[in-house]
Amino acid sequence: MLFTTNLIGVTKGIISLLQNPGNTLSVYDIEDGLKESCLQRLSLQYVKSDQATAQIIAQRYLAASPCLETLLKLPEDSLGYHYATHLISLNFDPNFYRSIQVNSDTDYRLLRLRQTHDIWHIVTGFGVDVTGELQLKAFELSQTRRPLAIVLLLGGLFGALFSS
Repeated sequence: MLFTTNLIGVTKGIISLLQNPGNTLSVYDIEDGLKESCLQRLSLQYVKSDQATAQIIAQRYLAASPCLETLLKLPEDSLGYHYATHLISLNFDPNFYRSIQVNSDTDYRLLRLRQTHDIWHIVTGFGVDVTGELQLKAFELSQTRRPLAIVLLLGGLFGALFSS
């Protein structure tokens, strides 16, 4: 079965996101609803097919919350410095994401994807507007096969098709 839990939550999240593309909470509702889906299991299996990634998931390393002031002291050409300046310039909180209690490999992976989301904006150069988010989801889909990326890309396509 494609969706084993919370199809209603996924649907509500999609409708809410189509009404307001900036509603981050809707994204988490969709992802939480997809957490136990067959697509999520296949995605996890895919990323774990890489030995180094499987080892990281098995170790379940969780980084401390970043201190932006400390990162600003790093060299200006470092990822940490760019991450801090990026978040500060946008007035973003590095802990904005909905937290997940880590009880499984899926939980761990989803938490790390949430924690590192803004780093990927910097690495890829994609913006934080709707277009940039969709670009990042396309990149993410090619890297992880994450079902959330599929849903958001389809939603972006439908939104573009039906907008005037």
